[in-house]
Amino acid sequence: MSTVTPPAEAAAPSAGYRAVFRVREFRPVFAAHLLSVLGVVVAEISLTVLVYRATGSPLMSALTFALGFLPYALGGTLLAGTADRHPARRVLVGCDLLCAACAAAMALPGTPVALLLVLRCAMAFVAPLFQGTRSASLADILGSGDAFVLGRSLLRMVAQSAQLIGFGLGGLLLTVLAPRGAIALTAAGFLGSALLLRLGTAARPARAAGDRGTPLAGLRAVFGNRRLRALVLLFWLPPLFVVVPEALLAPYADGLGASTAVLGLLMCAPPVGTIAGELWAGSALTARTRSRIVAPLAVLAPLPLLVYALRPGPYAVLAALLLAGLAQAHTLGLDRWFVDAVPEELRGRAMTLLGTGLMTLQGVGMALAGLAAEFLPVHLVVAGAGALGAAVVLALLAALRAAGTGEGAPRSETGLTAK
Repeated sequence: MSTVTPPAEAAAPSAGYRAVFRVREFRPVFAAHLLSVLGVVVAEISLTVLVYRATGSPLMSALTFALGFLPYALGGTLLAGTADRHPARRVLVGCDLLCAACAAAMALPGTPVALLLVLRCAMAFVAPLFQGTRSASLADILGSGDAFVLGRSLLRMVAQSAQLIGFGLGGLLLTVLAPRGAIALTAAGFLGSALLLRLGTAARPARAAGDRGTPLAGLRAVFGNRRLRALVLLFWLPPLFVVVPEALLAPYADGLGASTAVLGLLMCAPPVGTIAGELWAGSALTARTRSRIVAPLAVLAPLPLLVYALRPGPYAVLAALLLAGLAQAHTLGLDRWFVDAVPEELRGRAMTLLGTGLMTLQGVGMALAGLAAEFLPVHLVVAGAGALGAAVVLALLAALRAAGTGEGAPRSETGLTAK
């Protein structure tokens, strides 16, 4: 199984992340992404604290996080076509301005809790459209080759890093600012992102301006092609299993008698491993090598979780989580396969649906992990997730091989047409 990368490019050494930053338009996109990611993290923490203080209810506080999943799934499905029917810059700036307005309304004194939750839903509803449009526009800015892969990798690493520093930054802000003040900073961050995108990126026409299909037309177009369907599922399904240990870290660490400091260290392991794996793949490997490691690393990613069957101690768990994160280096090659398989006029919809399913199924995976742990020991749930994850990846790779094209094959062989 291989990519459709032209042989000359595939064999060339990677230009590395530094070359991506030399592209003028990418720099404001990266800065805008950093502002919006940190803004979302700070808003989540601040809003949770604000709702808890207003209601005194842990349920209502937790609901501010949970409400992100359903609107995200609905928004990604219903708004996917917008990513291709309208110019990318207009969509991105519009989403940022809407989120800024929602955050500003949250920061107003006296905003009732019910309205806070509605505004939270509105921000989650447009998030997948923004992310999908931005991912599709990266191919316009960087091309659909190696630079696109590295650009996507950089944006993912920013999101992963937010898990490590974003919550700490939010907690620090709340020591000097009231929750509404911190949320006001979030509004300013979204405005800054909108300004960077408006002034720092070029105006480009819509990819499919004449397309007036139904909201589900993009979903049918993506899943109507065997190869693209297998690629989407290869993005979506493995994380459903890989997130299981993260969802169950607290009860597992408690069963070991580990301290909260150890729990915090274990929670950092997956994003640290993922960032390290992406940095290695993006900096040290050629495009051809990144393609070749997709299959083996995708299968290996869930296998370190099998160590849970032995009820390991904290150090073994730490090593397993780091290894599982490092194996995510295969995502760079998978990104290239995906962008090569998607026609340009469908790129925005495909990227929006890709991010929507990925986010939603990670939430589903965490919920299913918690449900399974109600009936089975935690260590068996995690070990079972590792075994099932590897089996699912093998099945998807077989489906992809059956539907795939050979290296250097023309794009027409993907057989995908927009409907």
